[in-house]
Amino acid sequence: MSANQQPSAAAPAAAPAPAKPFPVAVLVALAVALVIGLLPTPEGLNPSGQRTLAILSFAVIVWLTEALDYATSSVLIVALMALALGSVPMGASGDAMGHAKALGLGLSGFANSALALVAAALFLSVAMTATGLDRRIAFLTLNRVGTSAKGVLIGAIVVTIILSMMVPSATARVACVVPIMLGIINAFGVDKRSMFAASTMVVVAQGTSIWNIGIMTAAAQNMLTLGFMQKALKDAPSWGEWLLAGAPYAIAMSVVMFVVVRWLMPPEKENIEGGKEAVRKAIAEMGPMSGPEWRVLAVVLGLVGFWMTEKNLHDIDTTTVTIVGLALLLLPKVGVMTWAQVQKLVPWGTIVVFGVGISLGTALLDTKAAMWLADYVVKALHLESLGPFGIFAGLSLFLILIHVGFASATSLTSALIPILIAVLQRLGGDLNVMGLTMLLGFVVSFGFILPINAPQNMVCLGTETFTSKQFTKVGIWLTVIGYALLLLFALTWWKYLGYV
Repeated sequence: MSANQQPSAAAPAAAPAPAKPFPVAVLVALAVALVIGLLPTPEGLNPSGQRTLAILSFAVIVWLTEALDYATSSVLIVALMALALGSVPMGASGDAMGHAKALGLGLSGFANSALALVAAALFLSVAMTATGLDRRIAFLTLNRVGTSAKGVLIGAIVVTIILSMMVPSATARVACVVPIMLGIINAFGVDKRSMFAASTMVVVAQGTSIWNIGIMTAAAQNMLTLGFMQKALKDAPSWGEWLLAGAPYAIAMSVVMFVVVRWLMPPEKENIEGGKEAVRKAIAEMGPMSGPEWRVLAVVLGLVGFWMTEKNLHDIDTTTVTIVGLALLLLPKVGVMTWAQVQKLVPWGTIVVFGVGISLGTALLDTKAAMWLADYVVKALHLESLGPFGIFAGLSLFLILIHVGFASATSLTSALIPILIAVLQRLGGDLNVMGLTMLLGFVVSFGFILPINAPQNMVCLGTETFTSKQFTKVGIWLTVIGYALLLLFALTWWKYLGYV
């Protein structure tokens, strides 16, 4: 531009975005971690364990306050592990670990089979979405159960159950179902702020959390729990064992949810005019199933078959089977998606968070920090005087209450499951440590009370069909009844299975 030229009035220079202030919570978290790290080492805890607890405190504060996004906080946690643990020995004596080895510990979660399972699950979600199979399943289900107000709620629950078997990612499932349900609400000509619309979206969110309990591969936190069990216990339940324990509870909770939502959020009218026509029109527009849809369906059904028969008909673990299925879906000609599609659609931040969560839990176990905390918890709560039922009841209530402050079940699992495993190991006796850990893993999915307690809740809240007050009103009832059902199942079904 010459000296005589002037900037066009039609295109003024964009003003720079104001810089965001540095989150105070991050400074607080760093200060707390520093104080814990510099305190005299308590009896029974080694320096590496003390520093691991300092890093855990940083992580919990940042996760609770959401001062940083989860991927960014994960990178910081790895950096802290490399710096803080590298200058102290892993045990009570000996040479310092070294920063390179400490960094290796910080990245160890990325070599865990549980991470591979989560990544493969996210890739499968991409395949379902890319082919449109998830939409077809949703609309065909709604066409079967009917399009009355009651039918749509039942349909939303059934769709959630089916997709929980086929789409191993809670957020991905909700991201698929929400647009479909919004389309149905619009096609029915119902106001977005109606009780019908609100109840439908609340069921989608809460039903997703419920079926995270019922199916092992339905949620990332379940795979994270499995990873910690394999690390600490050298054993973990199969997909079928998890289903046998969790699905009956999820079915009972689905019935409770339906009754509670119908009671607290009754629709303006039961019969929605034009509902069936709208669903049938959507099905007709999709046309017959395409080749890629059939191939995805075949692979997913094959995976479910192998998952269900693990330890009975074969010894191929869930992760290996899932990776093989993913490989088929990526093969040229045979598959249904390319790596370029995967790169664009997979939430890589989730994988980073998951890997670092495993690393932090591994550090808690390897440095014996989890065991030291376990001793403290056992003595403070007098757990040694309780039987298996009392221990489960107390630890479940603790998890439910603390989850109110967490916005991610994955972060809650990373912070607490390694410690709870250590608590159960310390108690010993007649406890089925693997079984109780799995049941406590169920409780981690209790994100019913606040919209911020789970990502799927926030996705549904973003539709502006319901308010936080409405969600919490339903969620409190689900939490109270859900806890009572936990105790009932612990006294009956889970006791029969030998877990309590």
